[in-house]
Amino acid sequence: MAQDREILRMIWEGQIAICFQADPDEIVGLQQPENFHLMVSRLSYLPLVTDKVKKFFSRFIANDQSDGVVWFDYNGIPLKLHYPIGVLHDLLRAEDDNHPWSLTIHFSKFPEDSLVKFDTKDILESFFMSCLKEADVLKHRGQVISAMQKKEHNQLWSGLINDKFDQFWAVNRRLMEPGAEQDTFKHIPIRFYEEDSAYMQKLISPLTETGQKKTLHDLLIEISTPVRNAVGFRTHGIDVHCDTQLQWMSEHLSYPDNFLHLLVFYENV
Repeated sequence: MAQDREILRMIWEGQIAICFQADPDEIVGLQQPENFHLMVSRLSYLPLVTDKVKKFFSRFIANDQSDGVVWFDYNGIPLKLHYPIGVLHDLLRAEDDNHPWSLTIHFSKFPEDSLVKFDTKDILESFFMSCLKEADVLKHRGQVISAMQKKEHNQLWSGLINDKFDQFWAVNRRLMEPGAEQDTFKHIPIRFYEEDSAYMQKLISPLTETGQKKTLHDLLIEISTPVRNAVGFRTHGIDVHCDTQLQWMSEHLSYPDNFLHLLVFYENV
């Protein structure tokens, strides 16, 4: 089980400064709205902050657009609404953290060819719970999450959206306990990202063939290919040392969906 509580809280409290701006083509009238600034949790999702941003800009938007599905872009790149905000930031803004991250909010022309609509919190909650269940299948064959009551599932989601660390971890700690017969998970839930591309997954064991706990160095070798050599990983805005054990990372650096979200750096060979 995750033991380093201070690290868990530090990860939980990680925030990103975002400067939201309106799409000039959607503004009604001559008055341009000021930008809207927010500090948002790295662990949260854009649909969970949409209400505040939408309320600020809606009075400048035509009535026939204000009820549409809101979406965001960064430098013209539509942002996937089901990716944690911290993952999006690490993928698209890994460097130059001296200024707020500038995002544009859109009230129309939803890019259905590149984004999935998450226009209600219920849809996002359903997606989040499906990720939790998938992660637990990898770690415990699904036995932990299936043994929980509905109110405990609700407590995980409520703790996340209301920024309640103790409430969330009172339940999540059970998902972070290794199996009864060993001190590791069966597999490590990991999603790998390459720059701004979609994530990929592989079945990753926490142990080497000799039974030692696998490190990031071992993982670098495992995911490298003849044409591309993996040289490093970043998560939560941190470049993680290659001697870090995967089991420890899974227990302490996973996002609330219980996946490690790792940005991979490659060196062409």
